[in-house]
Amino acid sequence: MSNLIITISREFGSGGRKVGEKLAQQLCIPFYDKEIIQMTAEKSGLSAEFLSNAEEHSHRSFLFSIATAPYSDFKYPYQYDTPVTDKAFFTQANVIRELAAKDNCVIVGRCADYLLKDEEKLLRVFISADMEERRQRIINEYGIDEKESMTKLRKADKAREKYVRHYTGEDWGSIKNHDLVINTSFTGIDGAVEIIKAALRSKGYIK
Repeated sequence: MSNLIITISREFGSGGRKVGEKLAQQLCIPFYDKEIIQMTAEKSGLSAEFLSNAEEHSHRSFLFSIATAPYSDFKYPYQYDTPVTDKAFFTQANVIRELAAKDNCVIVGRCADYLLKDEEKLLRVFISADMEERRQRIINEYGIDEKESMTKLRKADKAREKYVRHYTGEDWGSIKNHDLVINTSFTGIDGAVEIIKAALRSKGYIK
């Protein structure tokens, strides 16, 4: 039987990471977000700082068919002249697939919903929130200057949009690519967790 995988994509400041953390805690399964960067750094030899920056500044086009190839054909698909950011993505994709194969888990971001789209027990969630609530969250929780908060939100969302399009050819946040779209301004963090659990129960994935 395949493992239960919940992927969380989210708008910056929407509380998506908190939703994923709480969900994983309540389901007693592993949670992966920035841990994936460190794992990728160890496998690739690249620094975690470089990998983190690469996620937010990807802009060259590439073939999604390569990224979604079977694992056995995917480990080293690039050529010597492949951009280092693409090599980093390939290594990270392998890490994600290894994690999904190892155990039930919650994975945040990093195109996991696309890379794992053929998994039998997969729930793909997109978390959004109202702009003002997102702005207040990044001011209060991330210490971002109030005057720069709106610019930061827009830049972060744009970077995620480019990253997803770069490696998947899909539109970031598109309803057709997600099973659940939740607005935490309406549900709250705990409410979002309960909605996801209800969806998992309806599919028979949890009791």
